Amino acid sequence: MELGENNMKISQEGISLIKKFEGCELEAYKCAAGVWTIGYGHTEGVNSNDEMDKEAAEELLALDLVVYEKSVNWIITAPINQQQFDALVSFTFNLGETNLCNSTLRKVLNQEKYNEVPNQIRRWNKAGGKVNEGLVRRREAEALLFEGNDWEHV
Repeated sequence: MELGENNMKISQEGISLIKKFEGCELEAYKCAAGVWTIGYGHTEGVNSNDEMDKEAAEELLALDLVVYEKSVNWIITAPINQQQFDALVSFTFNLGETNLCNSTLRKVLNQEKYNEVPNQIRRWNKAGGKVNEGLVRRREAEALLFEGNDWEHV
């Protein structure tokens, strides 16, 4: 696999999408997939009794975004625009690099079959093996953003 050499960064629009669907929880909770989570969807090293303030949540989000930006820049080799990048960072933020790397979404995108990508994004709507309405909405917003359409009404 040829590795991407992009150096794109997420825009404020992409951050807004992530914040809308992650929400900000200052006390640890179990997400729909049963994973301990805090702040804006941060999962690494979270324990059941963890707490943080809003400033720490913002700082942690910024650090997490750097990881997912790098992942998308590395995994995606096809040329993409800012909105496509933002949608993919949101997708990867929520699902992880491994899922993006192993997905049909990556395969079709790297073949530059851009019109197939939104439906590939929409397929990832389950948590714990069951369709999750929040994920249906998030995937729809990501698909719309990828296409360059208004996603904020979702």
